[in-house]
Amino acid sequence: MKETSNNISLPIKFSQVVKLVRQLPVKQKITLMEVITKETKHIPRTDKNFTYIASEKSLAKDWLSKEEDEAWKDL
Repeated sequence: MKETSNNISLPIKFSQVVKLVRQLPVKQKITLMEVITKETKHIPRTDKNFTYIASEKSLAKDWLSKEEDEAWKDL
């Protein structure tokens, strides 16, 4: 049986990705955050985005809550 690629290239805007992520259950958001963290490990610590990425893990406990989802649901 021939192995097929799981890669799909779709034209999608960042705002659409954000909208999709907001619909995920908390557990899947955490998994996604772990994947993104792993994928961005190569970013040099002098990069301007490093502080932002490093802050995400510490802020995730506040961001990834039912209360936070409720507060942002209408946006």
